[in-house]
Amino acid sequence: MEAEKNLRPDENDSLEKGVRAEKDNVGSDHIVQSNPEYHFDVHDLDRVQRRLKQRHVQMIAIAGTIGTGLFLGSGGALASAGPLGALLAYALVGTVAYASLCAVGEMSTWAPISGTFPHFAARWVDPALGFATGWNYFYTNAISTPSEITAAVILLTFWDTKASEAHIAGYTLLLCVFVSLINIFGVRYFGESEFIFAIIKLTLIIGLLIVGLVIDLGGGPEGDRIGFRFWKNPGAIARSGLEPNHIGWDRFLAILSVLVQAAFSYQGMELVVIAASETESPRRNIAKAVSRVFWRILVFYILGILMIGMLVAYNDADLLSLQSNNTAAASPFVIAITRSGIKVLPHIVNACIFTSAFSASNSFLFCSSRVLYGLALRGQAPKFLTYCTKKGLPLYSVLVSSAFSLLAFLSVSSGSNQVFNWFVRLSTTGGFTSWCVMNVSYLYFRRGMIAQGFDLTKNSYHNRFQPYVAYWGAGWTLFFILINGFEVFWNFNATGFLTAYINIPIFFVLYFGFKWVKKTSFWKPHEMDFVTGIPTPEETEEPEVPPANIWEKIGNVVF
Repeated sequence: MEAEKNLRPDENDSLEKGVRAEKDNVGSDHIVQSNPEYHFDVHDLDRVQRRLKQRHVQMIAIAGTIGTGLFLGSGGALASAGPLGALLAYALVGTVAYASLCAVGEMSTWAPISGTFPHFAARWVDPALGFATGWNYFYTNAISTPSEITAAVILLTFWDTKASEAHIAGYTLLLCVFVSLINIFGVRYFGESEFIFAIIKLTLIIGLLIVGLVIDLGGGPEGDRIGFRFWKNPGAIARSGLEPNHIGWDRFLAILSVLVQAAFSYQGMELVVIAASETESPRRNIAKAVSRVFWRILVFYILGILMIGMLVAYNDADLLSLQSNNTAAASPFVIAITRSGIKVLPHIVNACIFTSAFSASNSFLFCSSRVLYGLALRGQAPKFLTYCTKKGLPLYSVLVSSAFSLLAFLSVSSGSNQVFNWFVRLSTTGGFTSWCVMNVSYLYFRRGMIAQGFDLTKNSYHNRFQPYVAYWGAGWTLFFILINGFEVFWNFNATGFLTAYINIPIFFVLYFGFKWVKKTSFWKPHEMDFVTGIPTPEETEEPEVPPANIWEKIGNVVF
């Protein structure tokens, strides 16, 4: 603990910030923040219960990396950047998403408590950053819920091709009700529903990869072997059209445009750590989930993008004409399958993608309600939102978050689409901001842990490539924030610029507003509190039962 002793705050600082050193049960010193305004110890208020089992957490971790962005958005990525351009973009963003998950995963296994990474930012960086991040993440997810409900409604029009406004309004109402009810019933029902949705998504993507490989190798009815034909003609990388006189620069801009699109697809991976305070044996289960996410990104996303680049040309007439469709017909997989002569499969694919969109709206509502609950626990949101039922459901936080799902009705009338799309674009930059804060918070967390003599390798999850992984994640997410909507600088319009960048001033208003009112400052390494209100492993971890037979061993590997 020599490093900590050398960094002790002076007496005046200690009195001002409420810093004191205490000894734990093995005689080592640790820092405690006794100032009640920080709300670090919320045991008396935090009433959520650990009802998510290991299989729920592991399948949620898988489901967080598969969604409509892969099944439908990949077609737009292919059309914009070509097969190699899309592959490079998705691979790069995959590393950034994984870096962000590693950062927040390490902090969450140290402190599996309500409030998650917004609280980590407040606890180890600056209370003002935690406030801004929490509200930013809340409205990002709250607005994303109706956007996914709208996507699910559009998928229903694959069968109801002449849907009237009344039909669309009815579909929207039903989905809003179902999504809200799943969350109101409690975290156990949420976990079971996400477990089922994850199995459907896994079955779909594995099936599509197998069918796609068979078609590519000439196993379709026509026996046409495609191979890498489309990588040669029309080519591996498309052009953006922004710089027609500079081919290399134009292709680079095409890849840039897909970077942002790919980042949209990966958002939501952090769901598994948002649920840390409601997970059985959170340290063991979250560590296991985070460790496996890299391979899931590699297998599902990277192989998926590689496969569609082999099956469909980026200038394919059907691919370009269907990009505004947003049903399964626009999926490159379905385009290839339809041409192979398989008739019923597109309907199955559309049904599975529908469950994916519904699952996403379900997850976004869960995330927004739990972050709102965490803000309330720390005194940064109205206190009534801390109310929990006897089964550990933060009911009022769920109801407030559910109310945002009604924004989906903005898409019923064609005249309201522009307003609704504005909300969607607002949420995207907010997601990038959250990733950036996760990595920055980890860097401060790491600095404080080392200064106070904690051994990072003793944590349940530790990435041996830190802090370089966090630097990588923070740098690229900042880059994504800055280039979001870069196309407006070639053909400027005020609406496009505003929707792409308005989240940046909103975040700074939240940050500097709270900082000015509360007079907060950045935590110094010797002032950070790593113990108050954080349950010990003995309090959270249950004994791991070894598998008794071959089926349990297989289940242990999968889950």
